[in-house]
Amino acid sequence: MTKGNLFAALRAAFPADLDQVAIETADPGRPLYYTWRDLERGSAMLANLLASLRLPAHSRVAVQVEKSVEALMLYLAVLRAGHVYLPLNNAYQAAEIEYFIGNAEPAVVVCSSRNFGWISKLAFKAGTRNVFTLDDDRSGSLLERAACHGDQHHPVRRGSDDLAAILYTSGTTGRSKGAMLTHGNLLSNALVLKDYWGWRTPEQGGDVLVHALPIFHVHGLFVASHGALLNGSKMIWFSRFDPKAVIARLPEATVFMGVPTLYVRILAESALTPAACASMRLFISGSAPLLLETFNDWKTRSGHTILERYGMSETIMLTSNPYRPESARRGGTVGMPLPGVGLRVNDDKGEPVATDEIGGIQVKGPNVFKGYWRMPEKTADEFTPDLWFKTGDVGRVDADGYVTIVGRSKDLIISGGYNVYPAEIEGYLNDMPGVAESAVIGVPHADFGEAVVAVVVARPGAAPDGPALTAALKAQIANFKVPKALFVVPELPRNAMGKVQKNLLREQHQGLFKA
Repeated sequence: MTKGNLFAALRAAFPADLDQVAIETADPGRPLYYTWRDLERGSAMLANLLASLRLPAHSRVAVQVEKSVEALMLYLAVLRAGHVYLPLNNAYQAAEIEYFIGNAEPAVVVCSSRNFGWISKLAFKAGTRNVFTLDDDRSGSLLERAACHGDQHHPVRRGSDDLAAILYTSGTTGRSKGAMLTHGNLLSNALVLKDYWGWRTPEQGGDVLVHALPIFHVHGLFVASHGALLNGSKMIWFSRFDPKAVIARLPEATVFMGVPTLYVRILAESALTPAACASMRLFISGSAPLLLETFNDWKTRSGHTILERYGMSETIMLTSNPYRPESARRGGTVGMPLPGVGLRVNDDKGEPVATDEIGGIQVKGPNVFKGYWRMPEKTADEFTPDLWFKTGDVGRVDADGYVTIVGRSKDLIISGGYNVYPAEIEGYLNDMPGVAESAVIGVPHADFGEAVVAVVVARPGAAPDGPALTAALKAQIANFKVPKALFVVPELPRNAMGKVQKNLLREQHQGLFKA
């Protein structure tokens, strides 16, 4: 089952009764109901449209549109047509889109109607011949053209090593890199998660997924969507996250996947109670670190323990806390390596570190990507001589095999010759009265090379005092780790998946200690 076209495997998992509801939209107004037959026919018509364009084999199809069921159908159509899907974050602006189109050279670009004017100019200038529009109200030239094509399509034969998608990384340390994911990468990981997270068959009562994530990213497009499709499970589909509306639909669902920011926003709602979550089987968090406070508050308010996991654009999912027993899930950790995934922690010299010692995380397995698009030298740099992928994450593994992520290697601060790990200091700050969250960065300093700087967000109604926080830190950690400056701000800059953008904080404060 892991040998061919990913779409064929997903399609094989559809229920025998194709007239069952596969996706129900949850937006205000009249809900829409899409059956499994609708997914089959819609993706076939779109695949036939792609075939009519007589594209070269393995062409890239770049997509920057609002979340919709039709956008999911387009993804399935690209897979079944044997081409390569290139999802682009809705927040990307002209310079970024120009780079992605120039780098990937897509044969097809699909965008929102409101962006057609400027995106089509960039695409045509780069040599792309086909630009379509797709909006979240089931309109656009893509659907108009697809309506002229038949609703039967045989999936194009593809091998496990053929490209299925290219995901561009955030590019916080330079130009974004296109991670090349194969049909085998995606399918192998989806099959492992189906078993590891206990997705229930109809005979076991079935599962219903609340899908409230964007679909231009690993979490929403691959982990969530593949999970439901590969299990033949219904999705309750939110085009935009609304905490009140999500809570209202939990009694009809069994699985929810979110980033930490979504859990924090749901916790702010009084409607979150154990009764509201009574039918739920599993809450999963990822894409950014989950604060221990959020982990504990969710347990108290919902009666459920969040399962935190760890993955990357280049690898899909790597580790997960246990599904059962629920009591084995440990806050502050991302669990253990998934079946088939190798994970090791090495020092700067490439030697294994001892248990609970901090080092660089390296991984290996069928889920690990093929390399970076058109960057052979960068690809070679990111793999060890024995072909383990260097994730760039820093962490440790305890005696029980649980992995804790300490931070990114690029976030490591070297101050006065000492290594400072931001996550350690953030942990102390986040436990202090009045602090909601924090981010610790390193900025240039004439004497120390880098100086530690902390940026803190206050809890609602609180007014933490910077000098008092610094004094409290001095009593708990070595002096070289104590921030030389601490700022209290309304909020931290984040990307669409909730990750703090420390590069922006570094840019903001880089001149702080210049003479």
